[in-house]
Amino acid sequence: MPDTESDTALIVIDMINTYEHQDADQLVPSVRRALPAITRLISRARESGVEVIYVNDNFGRWRSHHDELLDTALSGPHADLVEPVRPDADSLFVVKARHSIFFQTPLEYLLSQQGIDRVVLCGQVTEQCVLYSALDAHIRHLRTSVPYDAVAHIHPDLADAALRMMERNMGAEIGAADEVRF
Repeated sequence: MPDTESDTALIVIDMINTYEHQDADQLVPSVRRALPAITRLISRARESGVEVIYVNDNFGRWRSHHDELLDTALSGPHADLVEPVRPDADSLFVVKARHSIFFQTPLEYLLSQQGIDRVVLCGQVTEQCVLYSALDAHIRHLRTSVPYDAVAHIHPDLADAALRMMERNMGAEIGAADEVRF
């Protein structure tokens, strides 16, 4: 990792996933479409010295740690969606239990300690976890970017509405992943 300082963090939301849930059949095709943009973002962030922070649901496995979550996802039927975005040794990992990346997690403190005041959100699900996380980032006065091609959805119409809401109501910068500044 380069020794540069940045006020930006790339937040990878819920990409360590087994896809063993009710909406998985609708979500997986969208994840496949978003995956190339997500992997490019992660690579660019790492090359630029930008902090990459994975914030991931724990799927009710309260005794597990991030390596267990990763191993479980990589041994599942959709390992091909997890392998390209797996955390490296420099990545930070925060476990969450609800939709927002901030709700009862240490993320706000971590960002503050790192001097980060801008977050780039990628991952899943646009109309759920990404939307609620963008709102909570806005409430915390964090500048927020959401690359529309690096987020996956269950319902396309709700995802489009969520992106519009993030831009209009929360001041989020919405654009293509390859246009994100690091």
